Amino acid sequence: MQMSAIPFGITDWAIIERTEHKGQTGVAFWRTKNFGEIRVRLVEYSPGYLADHWCMKGHILLCLEGELQTELKDGRKFILKPGVSYQVADNAEPHRSFTATGAKLFIVD
Repeated sequence: MQMSAIPFGITDWAIIERTEHKGQTGVAFWRTKNFGEIRVRLVEYSPGYLADHWCMKGHILLCLEGELQTELKDGRKFILKPGVSYQVADNAEPHRSFTATGAKLFIVD
């Protein structure tokens, strides 16, 4: 990832418009800011959220609140709690998210 042409700035996530994205179950609310080709998001998953697809996009993801289960298509599962992150490259390993309790995440992709 090359970060260029991004001047110093701050982001007040509370004033970024929130968009709704339905999962197979539950809903995700995204606050998104783009910096050239880099997308940065503050994402909140409702309790019971299950992604409606296997994602192939690369991410760096940090769990801020709650608990998130990430499942890889090969069956492996990982639990993220506050302060725990994961990273995966584009087209590397299909993955999807589930949360029983809800979660708040900071994601760069």
